[in-house]
Order: sequence, then C-alpha cells, then structure tokens
Amino acid sequence: MTRLVIDPVTRVGGQLRVEAELSGGAVSEAWLSATSFRGIESILRGRPARDAWLLAQRVCGSCTGVHALASVRAVENALGLAVPRNARLVRNLITASTLVQEHVVNFYLRELPDWADPAAALTADPAVASALARSISDWANSDSDWFAAARDRLAALVKPGASGPFANAYTGHPAYRLPPEASLMLYGHYLEALDWQRQLVRIRTILGGKSPHPQTYLVGGMASAPEWGGPTRPSPDEHPSTRHSPPPLSLIGLADIDALLMAATRFVNSAFAGDVLAVAAHYPEWQKLGRGIGHYLSFGEFALADSQPAQLLLARGRVMDRDFANPRAIDQESVAESVDHAWYEYADVHDALLHPATGQTRPRYAGPALPYSSLAGMDRYSWTKAPRYADDPMEVGALARLLVAYGAGNSYVRSAVDRVAFELEGGMDAFFSTVGRTVARAIEAQLIAARMGEWLCELVANLAQGDLALVNLDAWDPARWPGRASGFGLAEGPRGAIGHWLTIRDGRIADYQIVDGSTWNGSPRDNRGRPGACEQALVGTPVADPNRPLEVLRTIHSFAVCPACAVH
Repeated sequence: MTRLVIDPVTRVGGQLRVEAELSGGAVSEAWLSATSFRGIESILRGRPARDAWLLAQRVCGSCTGVHALASVRAVENALGLAVPRNARLVRNLITASTLVQEHVVNFYLRELPDWADPAAALTADPAVASALARSISDWANSDSDWFAAARDRLAALVKPGASGPFANAYTGHPAYRLPPEASLMLYGHYLEALDWQRQLVRIRTILGGKSPHPQTYLVGGMASAPEWGGPTRPSPDEHPSTRHSPPPLSLIGLADIDALLMAATRFVNSAFAGDVLAVAAHYPEWQKLGRGIGHYLSFGEFALADSQPAQLLLARGRVMDRDFANPRAIDQESVAESVDHAWYEYADVHDALLHPATGQTRPRYAGPALPYSSLAGMDRYSWTKAPRYADDPMEVGALARLLVAYGAGNSYVRSAVDRVAFELEGGMDAFFSTVGRTVARAIEAQLIAARMGEWLCELVANLAQGDLALVNLDAWDPARWPGRASGFGLAEGPRGAIGHWLTIRDGRIADYQIVDGSTWNGSPRDNRGRPGACEQALVGTPVADPNRPLEVLRTIHSFAVCPACAVH
C-alpha cells in the first residue's frame, strides 16, 4: 500500500494538504487537512453587531460579499427586520455576479490544467482548432489567426524556466486525453477568461463600492443612494479621460451595468458552456468517478419577492441518497459541528456535535511538530470542523443547488438540466460525479446570468416608479435594539451553503459562529469516524503516476475547496 501526500494543493484558496492511501492503483482512503488557523469568529466577539459584516466578509476574497450577506442577514434575523425591495435586488445582483464569475474562473484557472495539457496545445494546428471551436459554439474569437496568437501567448507561459501557473505542470501525463486542438481552444479561452472577469468585477464595484470586499452593505438594506432622472448617457462633449463614475443607482450607472452584463453573458453562454461539455465528452469515465456520499444540501438563494418567507429562485432543501425527485425540507436547527478529528476542543463536551448557536472555537493543536511528513496515525488532523445536517455528512455547492431546485419543480432548472443530461454519456446519473460538479456550475452560471438581467430590469422599473428606499431605518440606531438577541443568516456562495449564527448583547457581538460551503465539503471525519464529502469522493480515484497525482486534483478542484473559507 502506498501513501500519497500533496502539500500544498495549489489552485485552491488557502493552505490545503491531502493524504491518500493507494491500493491497486486507486485511492482507498483519503484525508483533507486545512493547515492554517484563521480565528475570525474570535476576532468578531465584542465588536458592534452593526459592523459585523465588514469583518465577517474577510473570510474569503474569492466568494466576494457572500459572507457579508450572511452576516447582515443574521443581524436582521435577530432583530426581526425586513429589507426594502431595492436592497433585495441589489443584493441579488452582487451575489449573482460573484457566483457567475467564480464558476467561470474556477473552471479555467483551477480545473482546466487537470484536464488539458498546456504543452500539447502548443503543437495544435490553429486552423483545426478554429474549426473545432466553431462547431461547438458561436463565440466570436474563433478564427485561425486568433488561435495562432493565443498559442504564441501560451508558449511564453509554458516554455522551460518560465514562472507562472504552468511552471510545475504535469505535461505529458498519461491521464490527459484531449487532442492538441481541443487543448488550444480551451487555453485560448483560459486567456480570455483572465480579462473577461473584469466585467463582473466592475458590476460588483459599481454596486458595492469596491471588490473583493463590497462596502455598501448595511444591516437593514444597502448604502447606495439612488439619483434618478437626468441624462441617460454621458455628454458627448465630455472626454472619457475626465468622465467621473456615474452614481450606481442612476440611469447611466444601471445602463453601464446592463452593457457589462450582456458582454459577460455572451462568454458564459458560448465559450464557457461549450468548453465544459467538450471536456465532459472526452472523459466519459469521469462521469462515474468521484460520486461521493450522495447527500446534498442547499440553504437556498435569490429571493424573488418581498414576502416572508420569500420564494427563492434556488430552493432550500436536501437530497438524500441521490433521490433528487424527492427533496426534503430543512431547518437551521439541524446543523451541528463535530471537532473530534479537528484541532479544537469543546469545553465540558466530548464526542458530540454542537449547534452553531452554542458552538465553540477553542483551538488546540495536537498534530505533529512542523514540518511533518505525514499525518498517518493522527487522531486530529485539520483546522476544519466537521459540520453535519441531522447527523449526516452533506455535499454542498452548485450541484446540490440544482438537484434540490430540480426536485422542487423549478422549470428553469429542469429544462436546463434535462437538456445537458441528454448530451452526457451517463445521462442524469453523470451529474453525481467529478465531471458532474463542473457541468452543474456551467448550467448554474447560465441560469443566474439570465436572471441578473431580469433583476436589473426590475430594479430600473422600481426606481422609475419613485420607490427609492434602500434601507430599513429601524435598524440604524442600536440604542433601540433589545438588550439581548440571537439570530442566523443563511446564504449560498459559489462553493455552497453558508450559515452565520450570532448572539448580540447591548449592541455588541457576544458569540459568533460560521459554517462555510468549504467547511461542509472539506470536512474531516466526524465524531462517528465518517469522512467528509471530498474525502469520500476521492475513494476509488485511479492514480496512474503517484509522483504526479493529476487524477486526485481533478476531484479536489471539482469541489473548489477553499481552506481559508473552511477554517474562518
């Protein structure tokens, strides 16, 4: 039996170590270890609850703003506050822009080197790559001259001795199967994605003030001030170099967002969607590998109305044993965390799971002296806690959201999933796999980008009718708050279900606990010894070359595990 160690795992957000036992050329057991403690939950104690979101969103610089959203929701829940319609729509747009950007960037920057050999792309015929690209989508940049230029740009990154993302690439690995022209097509779009993402960042910056950490969230709403009426476009006499940024909630500001959104959506619907399916078609066996635990959880996201409880675009619920036809209702009371195999301890509690409302963050490192060569035999091996729902390990993320929404009868999701399932060799069953998680992100990105246009139109119409409210002023004065209050905020980030729980005393935070999507997926074993979602999904993964474990990386990156989010 061979012990495989990858440390650090690159192309993830933070410090991650993976150890695996290999038997018969495949993974028989795996352990994920987040190796860096964060401590944000402890830092938040004693801070004004009204400002909690400013620090809480520092959990992650990739999942932009989703922790700010969960944090303000937690305070609003504790105080029983509703937000105005305009604030709901602006929050939807910020959250959606993050989700779409992250799905595209995760595929090209994190996952693509696991499937396409950059060195092989340099041997491709640009004319053949052009013909292939045009057979897949109608993306504009698809002629042979464009791919020849892309090949030249890629060559500068792949050449021997060059630093950058391909400096230690597993070039020539036997697990690569894409032909050179397909690899060139994908890496050409990889280079485009680097520039493309600025469109989503600009949308978020217009509405949020800055990125990656928006500054316009408020408990009770949003801080943007509408300036309605006036010109719909800049003066033709105003030189672009002297033009000031328009107010975000003005005719010009929202028109800018609309133009950015349309440009971003074209890339998502053409290049991105086609590339993901091209990868899936060349690796049919990976539509069966990486299936994991088969339990899926979604906290739901994107309120469609102001009613309480709000109707959600992506439903709240869970799927057990892959039975997506019958999703089950959920409640936050059934969430709990174990620290039996993590570097924490619970005071006066042993072999138990604690609900986050009564959770504890008491670090107790009990691992080997650093640097260490292996975690073998260590009972505690990660800074990530082990969250469970109704005592079950769960998988979260885009796939979980689509499965729950599909079972809940969402017609948009059903038609999109059915259409793509028809193109996959494994049909619907292919979604329960490493490739299925990636395909799910592509479907979700298309659906959410389309709905962003609808929310933008709704926001414009609402402002035009004279409704300019963005904040519930009852939330603004902490002197009017109750002396003690507790609440929770649930949200969905690109990586999955997020929950924030807090207790407020005299306007300040007494206790704060966070469970992130990567806490669920990157979970270590729990108090009953059961592995987390990613650990279980790695079991059965074939490994052709233990010194270059490309196949292991495929499943890890399909979860988009972010150790920084997981530990917080």
